[in-house]
Parts: sequence; C-alpha cells; structure tokens
Amino acid sequence: MQSTLTTWPKFREEKPRILLLTSQYFLIGELEAACRRLDIEHLLMDFGTREMDLDTFVSKMVSTLTSFKPDFVLTVNHLGVDREGVLTTLLDKFDVPLASWFVDNPHLILGAYQNLHDARSAIFTWDVDNIESLKEMGFDNVFHLPLAADPTRLVPNRAEPVEAWRAPISFVGNSMLTKTIRRIEAAMPSQRLVESGIMVAKAFGESEERCSGRFLKKNFPELRDDFEALGTPERKQAFETFLTWQATLMYRLDCVLRILDFDALIVGDPGWHELLQGREGWRYHSELSYYEDLPDFYPLSDINFNCTSQQMKGAVNQRVFDVPCCGAFLLTDYRRQMEDLFEPGREIVFYNHPDEIPGLVDIYLNAPDKRQRIAEAARTRILAEHTYDHRMASLLENMRQTFA
Repeated sequence: MQSTLTTWPKFREEKPRILLLTSQYFLIGELEAACRRLDIEHLLMDFGTREMDLDTFVSKMVSTLTSFKPDFVLTVNHLGVDREGVLTTLLDKFDVPLASWFVDNPHLILGAYQNLHDARSAIFTWDVDNIESLKEMGFDNVFHLPLAADPTRLVPNRAEPVEAWRAPISFVGNSMLTKTIRRIEAAMPSQRLVESGIMVAKAFGESEERCSGRFLKKNFPELRDDFEALGTPERKQAFETFLTWQATLMYRLDCVLRILDFDALIVGDPGWHELLQGREGWRYHSELSYYEDLPDFYPLSDINFNCTSQQMKGAVNQRVFDVPCCGAFLLTDYRRQMEDLFEPGREIVFYNHPDEIPGLVDIYLNAPDKRQRIAEAARTRILAEHTYDHRMASLLENMRQTFA
C-alpha cells in the first residue's frame, strides 16, 4: 500500500504498532503491561470520563492516527468506540483495522451501536460459544481468546496477613441486587414484563441459550410484543441485561447458600445482607480492591469458591485464572470450555450441580495436601499457557494474518 495523506502501510514491521483505547476497565492495565513486556510499540489514548463534543473527538482522533500511524486499534468490550459510529467511519477512512476483545457478553453491548461494520474489524471473544452468533451479526473475522492472568500484577502487597480475611471458604462476588434494579429502571418495561421477569430469568438461567432476548422471544411468545414495545436498542438491551443479571442472582444465591454451613466469608456489595437476611453461618466483608487486596486475600482461604455469571454458559471467568495464579485453591462450577484450559481433577476441581457443593467442600477442607497440589499444578499451567502475554501474542498473530 502506498502512503497517502490518510493511509500508510500496515503490518510492515515484525512487531505492529497498537493504538490502545483506554478506559477504567481492569483489563486495560494488563494489556498495556503485556505490550511493554513483548516490546510492542503502543500508545494509550484516554478519552477520560467526560463527554466530548464531536469536533473535539474527531480532531483528537485524526491527530493521533496521523501522528502515531498505528497498524491497528485495540479496545476491550468496544469501550472508547462511540455508539454513533464516528470512530469506525474514521478508521475506515484511514484504513486502520479495529480489534475489539469482548470479555463480557457482546450481545449485551453491541445492540446499541450503529455502523458496526464501517471499519475493517476483528472481534475476539472470551467465550467460544459467541463465535457463530457474532458471524450471524455480520462480523467476518471472529476469534476465540480466553481470559488469562497477569502473574506480575497478582502479587502480595502485605508483609503480614490480614487475620480477618482467614476463612475455611470464601466467595468474592457481587450480589447482583442493585445491578438488576438499575437495569429494570433503565428498561422501563411494561407491568407485564416486570411481573414475568423473574420467571423468564429463572428459565433462561436453566437453559443452554446464551442470549436472553432471543430466549424470551422464542420461549415466551406472549411477551414478544411487550419486549418489542420497548422500542429503542438501549431499552431492549437494558431488559436483556436485567434478565441475565437476575438469572445470575438466583443461581449465585442458590450456590452461596450451600457454603454457609462452613463458616463462609462473603466479600462483596451490601446487597448480600438483604439476600442472606436471617441466615446464620457466614461473615460479611465489604468489597476488596482487585489489585491491592485480592492477591493477599485468596491464599488466606482454604477454599476459594466460584460460581459463574449466567452471561457465560460455557466459558470460564477471571477468577478461574486469578486464584491459582495467587497460589490458592479454587472450587468452581463446571463450564464446557474449562477442559480446553485445565486438566480436571489435577489442575481444577468443579461441581456440576449446586447439590454437589457441600460434599466437595467437606472433602477438600479435609485434604490440605491435595488442595496444595492442585493449586500448584494450576499455577504451573497458567504460567506456561494462560498469561496475558500469551493472549496478546495470539491476538497480534490473528490481526497480522487477517489484515496484513
């Protein structure tokens, strides 16, 4: 490709230049650190949290593109990409590919975006189950890219342990109570949808369907008109998110109730007080800092308990990598894709149904040597195959093969 005022050769050097759209999402720091370790020339473009008028946005973007001349732009969950399609139009003009790595359900994000296909793009998803549905949306380049861990960031920060954090078993996670309320408020659904929401969410959680909106229209045809009457993509997306979060709330509560008899420590938002009101056998701790606290917290639990969000029916979440990376033992729920990442029984222990939780907790609370062997094996596997350096290298290779 010949250079012009608006284009330049891409992927000519051994290592590409990446324009990284920054945000408050935790994963941005991991990607930046991986770029530094891999000696990848990159630039962070921070749009900040304030609204930016169109002219300022375009001017800043054009200036950055023409001065830095990236081989591609990288974002997480489409953050930094405006919903009106201004950025994708600019990237198309400058012939700069866009890589968007989704680590949350893309169908709960992309519905509100316009001009999705204006730029040459590649979609990476942490959940392989999303690949076909993303292709059905018109994305030609879709790749599987699981989550990972950053062992350089998941390191202890304290010389002495926090004794209040010691527990036979702990769970770190959001109750989802406030999140579901906010989504239903944003959706402003009909009374009929509100009254049916819990029933639909429960059925969705028990199904194999990955898209809550599609599930509603297929399995509850009597609610289809009410759902379509929401009108805007934003309101529909809000209600789909409500169904997903409500399904997660019910599933998560069902699982957490099974560990209360083991002096459980629950870490999260105050919503847990309401969900577990009147229940005995547990302690509460307010939310902990991902980077400052959790690397010190995980090793102080004999068992770190995990139950996955219902936005992923087959993929594993971040905790499956983080806990072993910190040298701690994890008990998690079964997800199909985990067997492509870890060896069951030797590197990971899971339950297939909540009914199995108490028995497994009892077994592993009384098997400290086995817990240690499994945690060490999982950490060895993570360092060998599942770091963000590995994921960034895979992403770069896919971008080069697709757009060079």
